[in-house]
Amino acid sequence: MFGTILLSVTALMAAYVFWRMGSVPWLGSLHWSARTGLGLLAWLVVACGRTLGRSNAGFWAFGLETAGMALLVILFLSFLLLLAVDLITAWGWLLPNIAPLLRGLALTTALLLSGLALVQGLRAPVVTGYEVVMEGLPPELDGTVVAGMSDLHLGRQLDPDWLEARVAQVAALEPDMIVLLGDILEGRSDGLDQFLPAMRKLRAPLGTFAVLGNHDNHGRTEANQELLVRGGCAVLINRAESPTPGLVVAGIEDLTTHARRGKANNPLAEALAHRPDGATILLSHTPLRLPEAASYGVGLMLSGHTHGGQVWPFGLLLRLRYPLIEGEEKFGPMTAIVCRGTGLWGPRMRLWSPGEILKITLRSK
Repeated sequence: MFGTILLSVTALMAAYVFWRMGSVPWLGSLHWSARTGLGLLAWLVVACGRTLGRSNAGFWAFGLETAGMALLVILFLSFLLLLAVDLITAWGWLLPNIAPLLRGLALTTALLLSGLALVQGLRAPVVTGYEVVMEGLPPELDGTVVAGMSDLHLGRQLDPDWLEARVAQVAALEPDMIVLLGDILEGRSDGLDQFLPAMRKLRAPLGTFAVLGNHDNHGRTEANQELLVRGGCAVLINRAESPTPGLVVAGIEDLTTHARRGKANNPLAEALAHRPDGATILLSHTPLRLPEAASYGVGLMLSGHTHGGQVWPFGLLLRLRYPLIEGEEKFGPMTAIVCRGTGLWGPRMRLWSPGEILKITLRSK
């Protein structure tokens, strides 16, 4: 269903962009048939890239997927900016003399923003620091450092060398505990065992904990969970552990997957109702049901999933669905933090939403 919607929207965007190209002064000489052909070609690249990229068909499929996803971003930004010009000028009825130049400026700006997004997407994630006061945290645990990563999407696009660099970033933080907040693996990718050597280096005195995300559940949930365990992670699915007296780490299954499958259980209740005593950190890939988590006495809830929008202005749409898409917010006594994602999904591009690794220092008061 998602793929059908995506390709349908892509077709509409391509049709609009290549139609409006005809009214740009330096592109007006391009015959409508040529623009139609280019628009069809653009749609085919996106469609074939998505189809072949999901098939693990090798280097050429990877290249086509990368090109298709980048082209999708270019079409999206071009569509938005051209539409903005048309709305401002009432499709040329207002400001008829400069409207064509404004459309040309819109296309040029879209290309420049796409280039900037590519540069930002290829940069290493930044480290974002937080200090969180947790009620009930023993004084001896004051200053405990938790390092968090979400949405690594390890697989076809992000390779073991990329993960080794992220492991080095985390190690430099000297964390007491490491948490992985879901979408760690691209569930349909082959050869994921190649990530095991780097994953086994994610070590901290209080342990490494993980929850699964929606992409971890694509096609091979049990195999992906087993791989994480082999990599040294304690995978928390609707359960809690106490890595040290006075501190509890709980994790739940991905809430979007849970809803899509129509399951009747309550993951929060299963994980939290009978947990050990102590200040509680809840790991939930999707930032949903935050007030309910707070009602269970959770002190800190960590999530990912949103990528912070990844490419502006997707974040504006995400805010319609999620109460928090990045950063920190209080829900009663509970602090919620949503990671923008350490890796990427789809295009290797980010615009105004840099990837990040979390460094959270726990405070007892």
